[in-house]
Amino acid sequence: MSDQELLAGYADVWWQAIDDFTGLLETLEPEDWDRPTDLPGWDVRAVAAHIAHLEKVLATGQEETADLGDPVPDHITSLMGHYTEIGVVNRRDAAPDALINEIREAATARRTALLADPPTDADAQPERIFGGVPWSWRVLLRNRPLDVWMHEQDVRRAVGRPGGMDTVPAKHTAEYLAESLGFVLAKKVGAEPGTTLVLEMAGSEPFAFEVGEDRRGKALPEVPAEPDVRLAMDRESFVCLAGGRRPAPGAVRIEGDEALGQRVVDSMATTP
Repeated sequence: MSDQELLAGYADVWWQAIDDFTGLLETLEPEDWDRPTDLPGWDVRAVAAHIAHLEKVLATGQEETADLGDPVPDHITSLMGHYTEIGVVNRRDAAPDALINEIREAATARRTALLADPPTDADAQPERIFGGVPWSWRVLLRNRPLDVWMHEQDVRRAVGRPGGMDTVPAKHTAEYLAESLGFVLAKKVGAEPGTTLVLEMAGSEPFAFEVGEDRRGKALPEVPAEPDVRLAMDRESFVCLAGGRRPAPGAVRIEGDEALGQRVVDSMATTP
């Protein structure tokens, strides 16, 4: 597969995620927009504002500024948190329809640009990117469907409207997050070299990892028959754990070294 085909595929997944997200927002009741999400300090309106902000920057290249207060709210704990709060503050009084329209207009403009002049080098840096992050086209276009779909799920949990777990963006996001388990095993948990881990997540092929002699986690091409730890769970439970949201809503089965497995489960959150 060429870089252009790879990037076009990511863009297609992002576009579906945008359509699913805005379609969900259109069905919300007025009171739903004020419901708190799993994200500290953010209600449904803030989540929609965040997506509108990033998509507008990517579509126009126009950065925003805002007074976040002094001191800043307790839920802002990083530079990226400072940045993403700008869009939320600037849209605090925006009507739901205005937020939905802003997302759709910005995403449509960016989709049109990507189709007219598709990127061909996955390692090149995009001309427009938010917050000056040093991402390549590969990272940017792979991350956008993850961000949008994860926030769709934040909204669904907040308003009690489960769904969207079997879509292409859902599979993309869950399997992208699953790749981080090698890092979790080696760096966050500190497992010894040679330790192996298998993740069996409903709806995907198993993932296997090993800690190398350099104490880095690496993906294995084949699934070992008897790994040190085997984790099994549904997609929603994995996403909640890896996304640092709420406890797994479904059963999490740990086989092998149960103590090590529990440490992995407790350390799975890898999104900011």
